[in-house]
Amino acid sequence: MPWMADHPQRGALTREVHARPFAPLFPPERATHIATVSGEGGAAADRAHLIRLCEQLGVAPPAADSTHAFLDCGAFRLKWERHGEFCTWTFFVRGPFSDPFETPASAALPAEWLAALPGERLVATHLAVEPRERAVRSPHELPAGFARDVLAGSRLADGVANAWTDFRLHDDGFSRILVQDRGFVDAWQAGRMVQRLLEIETYRLMALLALPIARSVGPRITVVDRELTAITTQMGDLRDSGADPGVERRLLERLMALAVEIERVTAAADYRFGAARAYHALVEARIAELREARVDPGVPTIGEFMDRRFAPAMRSAQATAARVQVLAERLARAGTLLRTRVDIALEAQNQKLLESMDRRARLQLRLQQTVEGLSVAAISYYVVGLIGYATRAAESAGIHASHDLITGLSIPLVVALVWLGVRRLRRHIEAEGGLSAREP
Repeated sequence: MPWMADHPQRGALTREVHARPFAPLFPPERATHIATVSGEGGAAADRAHLIRLCEQLGVAPPAADSTHAFLDCGAFRLKWERHGEFCTWTFFVRGPFSDPFETPASAALPAEWLAALPGERLVATHLAVEPRERAVRSPHELPAGFARDVLAGSRLADGVANAWTDFRLHDDGFSRILVQDRGFVDAWQAGRMVQRLLEIETYRLMALLALPIARSVGPRITVVDRELTAITTQMGDLRDSGADPGVERRLLERLMALAVEIERVTAAADYRFGAARAYHALVEARIAELREARVDPGVPTIGEFMDRRFAPAMRSAQATAARVQVLAERLARAGTLLRTRVDIALEAQNQKLLESMDRRARLQLRLQQTVEGLSVAAISYYVVGLIGYATRAAESAGIHASHDLITGLSIPLVVALVWLGVRRLRRHIEAEGGLSAREP
């Protein structure tokens, strides 16, 4: 039966909603979760390290272009996920245990391979899921090492499990999460709850990467803010008292220097602040999916703990990002106003220059007219003199001619002819200039 042509991305887009499935868990179970930051260019190294483990254990590796995998390695199971800038490695070991954290799941891994994980370790968590046969623990009955003053606990999903954590690093460099099965419907529900708890820890620390940057750029944007305030104050003083355009240009140069500094801050922090917003939203979404209830009156839930300890750090980073944006907008407005003032001052100078040129042109025209009159007089004088010489020569030759009469009568005629000639020449030159002015 013939079918219409499929979109080339149809299969990939359909599989996308099934990507990164939850790992089924059968309590009692232990897990070690590690997230390494290797940057957006670290995918190849992460995938190569996974393939080395598969070759070492004789397990079929995932596809070369895969971004996630779930492998059964015999002694343990591995859930691997490659994200935009980090990679997560979660190892599961099934079987009973007396102490949830005495022998973590990572103990089943080749030590040299584990130590050589690419990237920088940011998240390291040991998690244990106790079976429902185990008696319900109170805060005082938790395994040794949990800090009572920062303890958080929740009843999850209408009571199917209890979760405990203190969100701190223990002596082995790992944080700890204890989950007690109180009625998981199946292994998939257990896997979903555990995955959400691990993602909260991962995305929490990924979001907090913005906090050191916010603290480092804070003093820089404070300096820029003060300098911008001083410049805008000086701009107001110039408006009230008038200003030398040179002063305004120097202020504009200072504004440009501040804009460059803000651009540097933006380039260094904008990506991190944007990522922090996305990770923060994921943390809030995962907490909502837990459907928490209080497990003990004296212990805050995971969501309450995050509101008190994590949310202020995120608000600080968001406030810093907002300050940078507001400063950039203020700099743009101040620069526009100052450039407008400089342009207006330049236009006034240009207007004065044009008026000065116009006055000089009128003076040149008057001088030209004066010179033109003098030229007519001078040329007429010499022409009349030539006529006088000619009449004298005629008299010397015996031709009867009255020298004084002829010379006197020729003066008006000569002056008129010279004046007409000079005027015609001037019109010809003006016409030549008009044609040249219209030429491209």
